[in-house]
Amino acid sequence: SIKCVCVDNMYSQLGSSTTHNVNSVFLQMDNPTFEETVLATSEDPPPLTPRSKNTFLRSNIRVQIDRPVYEHRHLKESFNSFENARFNYVEVRSNTECFACAKSCIVGTIPALGWLRNYKWKEELLPDVIAGCTVAVMNIPQGMAYALLGNVPPVVGIYMAIFPVIAYSLLGTSRHISMGAFAVICLMTGNIVNAHANIDDQSLHNATTYTPLQVATAITFTVGIFQVGMYIFQLGIICSLLSDNLVNGLTAGAAVHVLTSQIKDLFGMKIKKYSGNFQIVYTYISVISNFNTVNIAATTVSAITLFFLIFNAIVIKPWVKKRSQFPVPIEFIVILVGTYVFKIWRLADQYDLDTVGHIEVGLPSPTLPTLSIVPNIIWDSFVIALVAYVISISMALIFSQKLNYEINTNQELLAQGAGNLLGSCFSCLPFSASLSRSVIQESVGGRTQLSSLVCVSILVVVISLFADIFETLPKCILASLILVALKGVLWQVKDIVKIWKLSISDGLVFLITYLTVVLVEIDVGLLIGIVISNLSNFIKSIKPNIYEMGRLPNTEIYVDVTRYNDAKRIKGILIIHSSGVINFLNQRHYKQKLLQLVKKGCTGFIEDTNLLTEANEIILPELEFVILDLTSLHYVDTSGATILKSISKELSNHNNRITLATKPGPVYDVLQKCGVFADLLNFPTVHDAVTYIEHIRGHVIETNCD
Repeated sequence: SIKCVCVDNMYSQLGSSTTHNVNSVFLQMDNPTFEETVLATSEDPPPLTPRSKNTFLRSNIRVQIDRPVYEHRHLKESFNSFENARFNYVEVRSNTECFACAKSCIVGTIPALGWLRNYKWKEELLPDVIAGCTVAVMNIPQGMAYALLGNVPPVVGIYMAIFPVIAYSLLGTSRHISMGAFAVICLMTGNIVNAHANIDDQSLHNATTYTPLQVATAITFTVGIFQVGMYIFQLGIICSLLSDNLVNGLTAGAAVHVLTSQIKDLFGMKIKKYSGNFQIVYTYISVISNFNTVNIAATTVSAITLFFLIFNAIVIKPWVKKRSQFPVPIEFIVILVGTYVFKIWRLADQYDLDTVGHIEVGLPSPTLPTLSIVPNIIWDSFVIALVAYVISISMALIFSQKLNYEINTNQELLAQGAGNLLGSCFSCLPFSASLSRSVIQESVGGRTQLSSLVCVSILVVVISLFADIFETLPKCILASLILVALKGVLWQVKDIVKIWKLSISDGLVFLITYLTVVLVEIDVGLLIGIVISNLSNFIKSIKPNIYEMGRLPNTEIYVDVTRYNDAKRIKGILIIHSSGVINFLNQRHYKQKLLQLVKKGCTGFIEDTNLLTEANEIILPELEFVILDLTSLHYVDTSGATILKSISKELSNHNNRITLATKPGPVYDVLQKCGVFADLLNFPTVHDAVTYIEHIRGHVIETNCD
């Protein structure tokens, strides 16, 4: 007959003959080959030798354990188990008093008060000043270029590196990311501006016509409201909804939109702007049909600019990197040279080149956003709020993991939301983190957000005194800067091959998100990407992983028999491992797959497989015990518990018994409350169950796995 043993209630049937020796552990060390100290002894251990990267060295450290077989009931009695965790009122009261402390609340809300109090002025001030100066030089060309993507004056890009950054520096928890203009966010904003603003006429003709700047600041305000609202409801965990593959597919697809939007300025062409579905396709059709409008001078200037930028990236930058941690500010040099050349020789007028145009000197006056347009841009603003936050938090987490400090995901929502609310009053687009500037800020020695405040100070001086010197800068030079800056994001698409090889589902998430963003729209791509990504994870989470386990010779280690040729099946015992979840969604699939393994397991012990089924009933002539290893289950509901009882009953109807192996925890509690352990033996480990079965059988016979 088949005996199914439940690991949780096994002790209830343990006989007095079971060995109950004092627990003891013996470690024998014969020239250990690990690089770490395993056991502290009175004598010095032998010298440790480094482990070869290409050669597997078998450990000579021996582990021998001699203890009784435990069933869960005995385990609880022996080791003082707490059946129910008691509510710790002392801890709650302590936390309440802590949060009631005004000082803690203020420092928690304004992290800058904490790091400024502990700031090491002698060690950190100089690196922060150097990093701030370096990033300020980068912010000028990048800000001006990215502002054009938002269909607003280029100087707005510099404003974005001032006002929102002040708020983030005080409220943010990341020490190294550089906030300000980011191409993808500016482009998404520009698409909305293009749809709702009167681009050609900057004056208000009627109540339903808005200037690009009015639409842009209304978007920034709405984005800030959404982010602060998510902070209030503690929705920082929302970043977990967007996987890395989804974000990479989204940004790579958005980069194609950015590239496409710059073709007009790169070649000095006169083409129509498109929006909506398939806008990229329509744009390239328009480029081909209007190719005769290419401005040769603009194309030449773009080619020369691209040549110097690429030459810097391939030759100069690697050479300088070996000798100095400070990069060559090639973008700043390019815009200075371009501005000077076109101003001295007045080339823009001679060759009909579009320039940046008039730039107001000085900081803008604070102005409340135009709120009447907010109802028309709510959904688009929510998408921007989500994407900007996820991009920023992803970069913040990269640096925090690298440099070993904590990021508060909810506090980041407050910092970005406050920055956008402040920026909306000073003509700013929604801001986000820039990967290129963040990497530079960290690599040149930036330690805290004081470097961002140094950057802000420098940009305030530039805006107040020298902003108008960039008025003659051709837009084709800014377009070239954008194109080169996007290189890394555009080339993310090549990762699809690597991702696909590692996981088809992850590859599909990347590919579908990327194609939807490119062919349809960014917000639609984000929505579909979220659905596909979380649907894939949901399917994986509800699909239980079930396989047969065998024992490695001379060990208590049990492994998948399909992965280890040396794994042994113990005659008369079938060990089935389950991980994941068992719930109402997968209960029938779980039962079907488990019974298939039971039937298949019989072939390892009998020759006539025709005896396995007869009249749709299970006939198991040689299999005696089935051990269900549930130690890796992380969730089971009442339906899952019911199906386990059904499986046990079905096997018991054929004079079979089942044994379980579970660990104390939520799964154990559910199974106990549902009465699964009532008639089953239940052990804390698979080896306890096997040892008990071998003991009552009085012998151990192993057969090789086929």
